[in-house]
Amino acid sequence: MDTHQNTALTRALAEVPGPLPTSGVIHITIPHTDRFTVVGNHLAQHPDLSCTAIGIAVRIQSLPRGAKVGIKALAARCKEGEKRIAAALRELETHGYLKRVRDRLPSGRIITRTLFCNQPTALLGPSHQAAQASPQPATPAPVPVHVPAPVPVHVPVPAPAPGPSAAPPAPSAPPAPLFVPRVPPPTAPKPPRRPLPQPGELTPELDRAATALLSDLHHHAPQFTLSEDDVRRLVPGVAAWLERAARPDTIRRALTDDPPHPLKHPAKLLTYRLTELLPPPPPGVDDLAALARPRITVTPFQTCDDCDRAFRSPTPGHCRDCREHRAGCAPAAA
Repeated sequence: MDTHQNTALTRALAEVPGPLPTSGVIHITIPHTDRFTVVGNHLAQHPDLSCTAIGIAVRIQSLPRGAKVGIKALAARCKEGEKRIAAALRELETHGYLKRVRDRLPSGRIITRTLFCNQPTALLGPSHQAAQASPQPATPAPVPVHVPAPVPVHVPVPAPAPGPSAAPPAPSAPPAPLFVPRVPPPTAPKPPRRPLPQPGELTPELDRAATALLSDLHHHAPQFTLSEDDVRRLVPGVAAWLERAARPDTIRRALTDDPPHPLKHPAKLLTYRLTELLPPPPPGVDDLAALARPRITVTPFQTCDDCDRAFRSPTPGHCRDCREHRAGCAPAAA
């Protein structure tokens, strides 16, 4: 029997807009209409939580109120063992996502409640701090991990009720976030795209050379078949490369090397590569002169007038020995 192949993702890949990256994940996003849970990036990309702790937190957040989330209950639902689940719950407690407290019922029975907060940083706001400043009953000490299966409840954050004579709480600085997200949200504004490079002067020679290079791309890479409008729009970018002394084969290789598959918009990919891979202008004569090695002055050889010995000196005369001999003989002659 042949193995059943699921081609749904492959078919959906063809509907992804824009050029696809050559490496890394490609998201195929289908909106949920039912049975979904909203998980913040502060949890999904938490730098200090293990993947097991993040997965356990998502599992707890997706369960309804009153579901059993003890160690044994989670071990019965998940493939992880009790030790890994216990360690993950301790991580969530450390970072404020999970808390276990004891509560006394009206009947006098003491039970353990499990509190799970999907966004613990919201509890650190000024309103929560002002609520904590008001007199409240002492919170019992947390219970160890090996307690019976608890029952989770959602506790709303209390807000301070301003009285008629109560003074407004003093403004406090906002608390520092637990961590800074490394990936910007999808709604973050994107920087404007850089314009297509333009040559200093689009001469007829540059125009003809750029047009010929773009029109001939499909002979080297069939997926780069351009329309006449695309060629006219991309001509200034190729002319800017040619003006910077780039060889035609170098330009062709930079534009067509390793394209994404499938390539749905070749003109957009060429626009991006012409803009982002633009080489620097060639150096001028003055720049090349600055790179030349400085000349080293060499002292020439001279011939001594007395002993005909060769010695280095900028001017003719006597060598060092003859100068010393002359200096020693000068007082005697006097």
